[in-house]
Amino acid sequence: MRQFVIDELSLLERDNLESYLKRTLAPGPLAGIFWIALPDDLLAEAQRGHEQCGPFYFAVEIDDAKVCFELLVRSQTNLHCTCIAYATESQRQFVLDFIDRMLVEEQIRA
Repeated sequence: MRQFVIDELSLLERDNLESYLKRTLAPGPLAGIFWIALPDDLLAEAQRGHEQCGPFYFAVEIDDAKVCFELLVRSQTNLHCTCIAYATESQRQFVLDFIDRMLVEEQIRA
């Protein structure tokens, strides 16, 4: 799986990041999972024409000492479709910009 991982978090950093994720993202189906919604203007060719599979999102998982950002565009309604694909350059930049904002706002240096 392609992902961006921030690890070696202190307990305080981890708690700050979890609080940020809870304030800014939709919760996922399990504890510690969150969704970054992909804006419609960033849909790739693979997602266009698959409105019935939307909305599309990236998964974020936080555990005891790390937070992982998947770089796979997922469908909320379909697990097996051609619209599920790895992030394009602009989609990847969207996730990286989110990560940068989060780290700056929460003053994380990990």
